[in-house]
Amino acid sequence: MDYFPIFLDLRGAPCLVVGGGEVALRKVRLLLAAGARLTVVAPDVVPELAALVEEGACAHLCQPFADALVSGQRLVVAATNLREVNRTVSEAAQTAGIPVNVVDDPALSTYITPAIIDRSPLVIAVSTGGGVPVLARLVRARLESLIPAGFGRLARFAARFRDVVKARFADVEARRMFWESVLEGPLAEDVMAGNEQRAETAFLERLASASDRPEGAVYLVGAGPGNPDLLTFRALRLMQQSDVVLYDRLVAPELLELVRRDAERIDVGKARAKHTLPQEDINALMVRLAQEGKRVLRLKGGDPFTFGRGGEEIETLAAHRIPFEVVPGITSASGAAAYAGIPLTHRDHAQSVVFVTGHRKDGVLDLDWPALTRPGQTVVVYMGLAMAAELCEAFVTHGKPATTPAAVVEWATTERQRTVTGTLATLPGLIARHGVASPALIIVGEVVGLAEKLAWYRPAAEDA
Repeated sequence: MDYFPIFLDLRGAPCLVVGGGEVALRKVRLLLAAGARLTVVAPDVVPELAALVEEGACAHLCQPFADALVSGQRLVVAATNLREVNRTVSEAAQTAGIPVNVVDDPALSTYITPAIIDRSPLVIAVSTGGGVPVLARLVRARLESLIPAGFGRLARFAARFRDVVKARFADVEARRMFWESVLEGPLAEDVMAGNEQRAETAFLERLASASDRPEGAVYLVGAGPGNPDLLTFRALRLMQQSDVVLYDRLVAPELLELVRRDAERIDVGKARAKHTLPQEDINALMVRLAQEGKRVLRLKGGDPFTFGRGGEEIETLAAHRIPFEVVPGITSASGAAAYAGIPLTHRDHAQSVVFVTGHRKDGVLDLDWPALTRPGQTVVVYMGLAMAAELCEAFVTHGKPATTPAAVVEWATTERQRTVTGTLATLPGLIARHGVASPALIIVGEVVGLAEKLAWYRPAAEDA
């Protein structure tokens, strides 16, 4: 982070604004809204600022800035149109150890003012580090449209009962789960709609009947092919609610950043010939954590039910009567094909698509080759990179022309994506030459021939 986000209590605190124009006026209004005891220093002030002074909202010193004026201030803002004056203000404040903001000049500032979404007491701040204020305002506008005005009322309602809930639940996890159930249900809708009396009655009834021990559950969530923008809303919501995260090797680090920050993270990922945890141990771990009352997020690359062993995992959960939920994700085949410009089906080239894994069984590629070599279909091979040469050779041996287009897509949908296209005859050599590594998918079929024309995603990795 370029700047550490922080919220200051300025109620009754002395603050100084240097400048009397429109920019200074905007800062004055923000500081007054935060309850600051404000002094404005400027030879002249705009009429709106003069009106605030006349109303007694702030004091005005009709004089040029002097270093001594920063003494005793909690916060200083420089908002003149003269950079030398702003620099002087900044230097005086920094010498005195007082946070200072010079409007539109991050180099002279020790703090910056973010774009603000005000649903007091809920306040959201958005910042681009002072580099692109317009972008921060655009993000703020988008958030304004997504966050109901009633959230402020909901925050005040919850604050009234904070101590009561804390006394009722000694267990922190149980307390958090109670609040989440309250703040996301019909009760919260009543509060935001103004039906606070009905909401209070329902709240107290729920509080009286709530269990002291949190009930555990497991969420099998598909993380998709890697790009965080491709997560479902449900997946993101559960990622923010879970207490423990069990994640696979193929889950992109960017996705883990979206998990609740205080959640425990356990790497259970499996790589070829290197298993962090055997599948049976993962199943047992999920059961144990859920029985301890934890909400367990089983975060899996792609889709849990497409070569993700999700079926095996929920069989174990069902056998132990553990509540569970499955959240589908975009399977890697769909993501890789879409971002590589390779349609999996096409009226002129492929009327069906087959997904297979490239694992050997007892050292042999035990696949249904007559089915895989049918004309007019696309074949996507998961986990086949390590045996790409054997795969391509087997396709040809079982009747597929050596000139059949074939591609490998590495780190699909991410900024590291690379797509290498060739034929069954040339693809193994291209993989070796380009140093393609997992995670990667192999796509075989006439549709690969469309990649050059239809490719729309051009990450830096492919341009290199």
